[in-house]
Amino acid sequence: MQRTLIKDTVGKIGEEVLIKGWVDIRRDHGKLIFLDLRDRSGKIQAVVIPSSSPEAHAKAGELRPEFVVEITGKINARPERNVNKDLLTGTVELEVMGVKILNKAETPPFDVTSDGLDINEEVRLKYRYLDLRRPRMQDNIRLRSDYMQALRGALVKKDFVEIETPILSKATMEGARDFIVPSRFQPGKFYALPQSPQQYKQLLMVAGFERYFQFPHCLRDEDLRADRGFEHTQLDLEMSFVNREDVMSTVEDVVKEGVLAVGGKLKDEKFPVITYKEAMEKYGADKFDLRTEEEKKDGTLAFAWVTDFPFFRKTSTTEASDKFDSKSGWTFTHNPFSMPIPEHLDWLIKGENIDQITTTQYDLVCNGLEAGGGSIRAHTPEILRATYKIMGYTDAQVEESVGHMIEAFSFGAPPHGGIALGLDRHIALLKGEASIKETMAFPMTSTGRTSVMDAPAEISEEQLKELG
Repeated sequence: MQRTLIKDTVGKIGEEVLIKGWVDIRRDHGKLIFLDLRDRSGKIQAVVIPSSSPEAHAKAGELRPEFVVEITGKINARPERNVNKDLLTGTVELEVMGVKILNKAETPPFDVTSDGLDINEEVRLKYRYLDLRRPRMQDNIRLRSDYMQALRGALVKKDFVEIETPILSKATMEGARDFIVPSRFQPGKFYALPQSPQQYKQLLMVAGFERYFQFPHCLRDEDLRADRGFEHTQLDLEMSFVNREDVMSTVEDVVKEGVLAVGGKLKDEKFPVITYKEAMEKYGADKFDLRTEEEKKDGTLAFAWVTDFPFFRKTSTTEASDKFDSKSGWTFTHNPFSMPIPEHLDWLIKGENIDQITTTQYDLVCNGLEAGGGSIRAHTPEILRATYKIMGYTDAQVEESVGHMIEAFSFGAPPHGGIALGLDRHIALLKGEASIKETMAFPMTSTGRTSVMDAPAEISEEQLKELG
């Protein structure tokens, strides 16, 4: 007999079916045994009646929560008084005829039927494969998949090409430390894992693709906090022959289509645009929440754009990455590949009025959090050299750091710009989760340890020796 998914049982009243899944709950009511069974599609109540199948009843007596089972039986309509309106399959019941145990299960270290938010993080992530069984986590991960597909579809309709960029690369300056990987073939030299595909996506614009996107995994060796790990996923895109408004309009269309496709609520049909100066004066921060109290209760998403950021800021003694990125008293606020607004281009080239130079950076904020950030990019060698000169780089140091970009720009780079949207954050906003870790399958702990597997871990002396 072919397997039937639980969600499809409502259309099979009077038919015999084969169900495969997990025992969610077992309840003994005298001689009757009730089972709640689940698979990827939902849950169904099953009843084991001794007189119907003594053998099945005896086998059902062995079952415990989380056993993996194969159940055969007949789908019956529930009496009106027993209908469970909170369950997709609440109008039917499975009368069990046969029970086969596919795998037994130890008692889980925690309840997988609750929301799990009161359980210690280290324990939840050690047994993440069990934690992911809970309905809330299943919903979060499935919504993530649906949202990614909706975004992907919206971009493909706009003629974007999905292109993967390398994981092993060179260290870049993007505001955090890089993770480095030793080269076995060239002892003493190292690759870096990408903080973002920033340089590669600009090189794809030089290559003439004009519209690119991907969902890259980004890695940053930055200080941890409860809601942040070393890894995150973003929707990354870049466009050629565009200005700031073109990119913002395109991204807005894509985000709105994605949000509505998964049942999200939007406060505004058109996202408000607020300058950095206005945001600081009105809200005291460049991330703000535009929702009313009622909108907060019903899960509304209030997106807005923030524009006209300062290009440079004074280096900080508390930001560890500043000492790596800057060789003068100035460093970038977002990334060094941004373009200043047209009125300030001459100041950048001459290195004048540094504290007043405004960049074409635009951030997407939502419900008081940053949801993405991008800019129109520098696309000529002169502009990129001028940015690095303000940060105190010599010609030789510029060549060492971004010589490959300057060379690429010399072969006819189009004007271009793009954005990176924090995918984990978007899912958290859609689901009303306080932490992005609730939207990731295998996040790190707040102490930087991996889920399930015990890393970071020591490696053998032989491996260290081989890596030089």
